[in-house]
Amino acid sequence: MIEVIENPGGALDEALAAFLAAAKPSWGVCPEHDPRWLQVFHEALGHRPMMLIARSGGQEGPVVGYLPLCLIASRLFGRFLVSLPYINRAGVVATGEDVAAALIDEAARQAERLHVDYLELRHHGPVFEHEKLGLRRDEKVRMVLNLPEDKEVLWKAIGPKVRNQVRKGDKSGLSIRWGGGQLLDDFYDVFAVNMRDLGTPVFPKGLFGSILSHFGSESELAVVYNGEKAVAGGLLVHDGGGQAGSGRSASTQVPSASSLRRFNWTNANMWMYHHLLVRSIERGSKEFDFGRSSEGSGTYRFKRQWGAAPCPTVWQYHVRRGDISAMRPDSPKNRRRVATWRKLPVWLTRLVGPRIVRGIP
Repeated sequence: MIEVIENPGGALDEALAAFLAAAKPSWGVCPEHDPRWLQVFHEALGHRPMMLIARSGGQEGPVVGYLPLCLIASRLFGRFLVSLPYINRAGVVATGEDVAAALIDEAARQAERLHVDYLELRHHGPVFEHEKLGLRRDEKVRMVLNLPEDKEVLWKAIGPKVRNQVRKGDKSGLSIRWGGGQLLDDFYDVFAVNMRDLGTPVFPKGLFGSILSHFGSESELAVVYNGEKAVAGGLLVHDGGGQAGSGRSASTQVPSASSLRRFNWTNANMWMYHHLLVRSIERGSKEFDFGRSSEGSGTYRFKRQWGAAPCPTVWQYHVRRGDISAMRPDSPKNRRRVATWRKLPVWLTRLVGPRIVRGIP
């Protein structure tokens, strides 16, 4: 049976918690399936969270599948049911194809009930085809670096060109601070400017505050300073892996990171990423997730130079109406919007951006 839990609270069903902790990578589980993400998106972005839980043998039976969803509703863009926004993956977790099909069927029913434009499933593991729904595919790539156990081994592995750029950061007199809410203002000042320069509406500051609050010691901010001026910053979320035998490794991801272009001469971004990798090793992580990139893009090449390798991540769509390409930044209409956004003053983008970005899946 499939249990539909709308607007779930903070308490997590013990059976679901045990299932996620022990789930094997081949079932499609990843750190982003942590239900705390649902609380973050509800609290900071106003999205409506939903859990689909598959059980074997009735309501009291063991959990055999899970699919987290968020309803994103906007008068400007439309309505979408997504697993999950902001992060790169969190699709179906299932012990078998029959369980996966049942979860996708229920998600499609919820999409119909909620009158969304489309259902978007951001899978981490295997992609479960569904002939009845005729799901569309979109191939994505995450860049992941397998971390050594020692920072000295990392230093040798990154190569002379990258080491030289990190040394230039040392010579620029950069410093780095680690922390939580006390660094949020400085982090967000850098983040807002960078998003404006990219032509992208900025997320609300409360999103990062909510992540720090819900994930506690498993999350932290890193802010790089040139003197007393914040010039770069990153958000780290650490995951310790699952239970023994689950096959999941401890990992660190960087959902958001930015640097100020006018301080490129300091090599602050390269210097920061080296410290992020060292920090991840110190936290016991075995892999570092740089996030999503388009193959061949500038961000792809940046991540590749650290030794990161592309990991396929497939997104599937059940389209009820409209066109999924309409939401992509490279569509003709959105290219014009990006160009306009880059010309706006930062104070205005900080005021208007969060209201806009809440409606973008």
